[in-house]
Amino acid sequence: MTSAEHAPPAVTQTSLDDLRTRLRTFRRIALPFSSGWEYGVDGDYLTELLTYWAEAYDWREHEDRIRNLPWRLTGAGGTPVRLVHQRAQDADAPVVLLLHGWPDSILRFEKVLPLMTDLHLVVPALPGFPFAAPTSPRGMSSAEMAEAVAEAMTRLGHDRYIVSAGDVGCDVAEALAAAHPERIAALHLTDVSQYRYLVDPPQDLSEAERSYTAHGHAWQAAEGGYMHEQSTRPHTLAVGLGDSPAGLAAWILEKLRTWTDCGGDVETVFTRDELLTWITAYWVSGTIGTSFTPYAHNGPKPRGRINTPTAFTVFPKDLVNAPPEFANRFFDVRSWTEHSSGGHFAAWECPSQYVAGVRTAVELAQPLR
Repeated sequence: MTSAEHAPPAVTQTSLDDLRTRLRTFRRIALPFSSGWEYGVDGDYLTELLTYWAEAYDWREHEDRIRNLPWRLTGAGGTPVRLVHQRAQDADAPVVLLLHGWPDSILRFEKVLPLMTDLHLVVPALPGFPFAAPTSPRGMSSAEMAEAVAEAMTRLGHDRYIVSAGDVGCDVAEALAAAHPERIAALHLTDVSQYRYLVDPPQDLSEAERSYTAHGHAWQAAEGGYMHEQSTRPHTLAVGLGDSPAGLAAWILEKLRTWTDCGGDVETVFTRDELLTWITAYWVSGTIGTSFTPYAHNGPKPRGRINTPTAFTVFPKDLVNAPPEFANRFFDVRSWTEHSSGGHFAAWECPSQYVAGVRTAVELAQPLR
């Protein structure tokens, strides 16, 4: 089969027409406070964005670009995984697995793909997320996704590889390295999973670690409501977000603004078309509800320390950044680089710095190849 035959199916015109109709009948909701971002999404900006979505945005233009990526669909007889498989010219080049998080998709890595043509790159659409192949059940825990991805890599002929990840992808990377240490040559991570301090945290913390966990709990109290709702009542939340493009846009847009190093102006990081492409990917795939699964069924973290050589690249506007000594409790930290700019979607915001971190991990893996 050709790459196009493996690609996500084109969205029907009926679906796009329905989306436009819903957007044009948007009912702006009265809010208790004036406009602004202090209490969530800014109503004025959201209304402007929804008008642009209804009248000017063209999904087809972006769909064509996305569907022209080198897609593969693996898993015949097992768990189907749809992924981008960008091969290097050198058949013996290192293999790097790129794992996205929430509320994004493989689009997180669009800017880094052209910067690593000398490496074999595999970018799976994680089950339950936009562009993913339908699975049963539709959503999966991080550990289940790790097993599906490991199976896909084997089917591609990649028996040993470097894993680069952030957010939910970090949980999948941890599970991969714990369950299949012989396959993972090195890790490149942008954060330590917040579950590491939220669930059964270490008790012998240093002063820096105590400061970090206190900051983490304060962040959870102020900003972590989404995580609590997605983990405890995902079905209830999914109804509103899955039935209303305005609701979906508000939920995702707030995170794209708050979690990036944008100085309050999200359009310094994303153009309007880019914002809407990330959001529309969730709408047309109907995956907002299934993307909550790793929150609702995250499962226990791997026991013990993961001894895979690990490179961290840390960006200042990410959610809750751990100090190196906390990371070293769980990972064999060989490299730690802190950047002066960038946020949660570092591969998109700071592609060159992100790629430098990947290449550091590739170097860590060299003695093991």
